[in-house]
Order: sequence, then structure tokens, then C-alpha cells
Amino acid sequence: MDKLDSMRLLVRVVERRSFSAAASDLRIPRSTATTAMKQFEERLGVRLLQRTTRQVTPTLEGEIHYRRCKAILAEIEDAEAALIGSEIRGLLRVSVHGPTARTFILPELPAFLARHPGLTLFLGEGDRFVDIVREGYDCVIRGGEVADSDMIVRRLGVAKDVTLASSAYLAQRGIPRTLDELEGHEMIGFASSRTGQVLPLEFMVAGDLRYRTLPHRVSVTDSESYAALARLGFGLIQVPRYRYEQDIAAGTLVELMPQHPPASTPISVLYPRNRQLSPRVRIFIDWLVDIIAPKL
Repeated sequence: MDKLDSMRLLVRVVERRSFSAAASDLRIPRSTATTAMKQFEERLGVRLLQRTTRQVTPTLEGEIHYRRCKAILAEIEDAEAALIGSEIRGLLRVSVHGPTARTFILPELPAFLARHPGLTLFLGEGDRFVDIVREGYDCVIRGGEVADSDMIVRRLGVAKDVTLASSAYLAQRGIPRTLDELEGHEMIGFASSRTGQVLPLEFMVAGDLRYRTLPHRVSVTDSESYAALARLGFGLIQVPRYRYEQDIAAGTLVELMPQHPPASTPISVLYPRNRQLSPRVRIFIDWLVDIIAPKL
């Protein structure tokens, strides 16, 4: 393994905290990765990694060298990209909420990959908070306000949220047209993935957000189950409108109090502040801006 490959291996091991995961990302046997890293340390005359039975962590010297290698590899990618034009190569690991991927990314993906045949893509679906560096992701796409100051946040668009309930539920319980008429209604609880607490409903009134927590017999943490329960008549939900246009058009779900909408949901892409953006990540993020904003 040459010096550049050794540097790529070090970067991946540090970010993934695992020889097995790094070897899988680089598509080499784990035994090759461990042998190459041992030879790399011997050549430099310094211990770069601290190995335990549970994980691999960088030593102080390893952390310093990791940052230098990361910057050097990014510069090489930039230089190569400038020479070969639009030919972007390598593995891109992205964490994204499944419905966001299916609505925006997957329909446009064939054309994107056709333009960049040297690029391979791994999509990790989920809406939990991920450790971008430790789990080996290049970037994360999320909805909602982002408070993580360690990340650079680029806004991709803003989704309009709506309050919905099934036509069957409304036939039994009546249609609330004002906040006061919410008395006697129920909602489906949606629990925050960070706090575990059920989030209140939001209503914009004269420029101010007001919050209401209604009785709820069922609470969930998954957006698909949240909508499915609404279709079954368990109560009110608040969701991005773009995902439920077909339900609204078919009358399966009915929009309530459009004069008092919930706060809109920003959709953003996040990546580490201390990581130089590689050409493949940069071109992917620019593509996201092009495909997401027009559909919101």
C-alpha cells in the first residue's frame, strides 16, 4: 500500500473507529487494513492509533496526522477534479430521512449518477441524530431547526407544514375551525428523537406561534406510522405538505385551519466544520439545492 492509500486508510479508520468498517468502506480485507496500518506506523516511527477490544481511537499524534492527511487528500481531489473536469470519483456516504430520499433524491438519482459514473453512493436512512465523523458519513440531510454548532448547515429549502386529520375522524368529531374549537379533539403524539417528549401542535396566530397539546392515545417516533395512524382516524397530525399532497387531493386527509399553519420546516444538509469539503461532497450538495427547493 503506497503513502496515499495509507493516508486514506488512516482517515477512514479514525472516522469510523473501526478497522472492519474502514476496510469495508475501502473494499479491502480487514487483515490488509491492519497490516498496512502497522507498516504505516513503523515507517513513521510513531503510534497513530490506540486499539482496544471495542474500538480504535487516534493517539494525540494520530489525531494531528489525521487532520493533515485529510487536508492533503482533499487538495489532491481538488487538483484531480480540475484536470479531469466533471469526473468525480469515490464513495459518498449520506444519512437522510427515508421519505426525503424517496421524494427528492431517488427520482433524480439516475441522471445524477449518469453524469458522474465514477461516483458510488451509500444512503443511510433514518431520522435519528448521527455522529457524522464516527459513523463515517460525509454529510447528513435533515428537516427542522439545527442547533449543532459543530456543523456547517446549508439550507436546501423550506417545507410548508399543515395540520391534517382523516375525513372519517372529522365526520365523527367535527371540523375544528379555530383554536378554541380544538377542545374535545385528539392528536397523535409524535415523540422527539432527542428528548423522547411528545411535541405539541403549533399554530401561527397573528405572527406568533401558539402551542396546543391535545389528548393522545397513541404516540410514535416514526413519521410513516404517524401518517398511517392519522389515516386510521386516531386524531390530528402536523406534517410537511409536500409528502401528503396525494392524500389531500384524494380526501383521505383533510387540511385544517389553513389560516393558522404550523411553523415551516427547513430542510438542510450538514457537514463537519473542520473538514475540508471534497469535490464529490461539494457537487452532491450543489445538486441537492437544485433538486429540492423547486419541489417545496
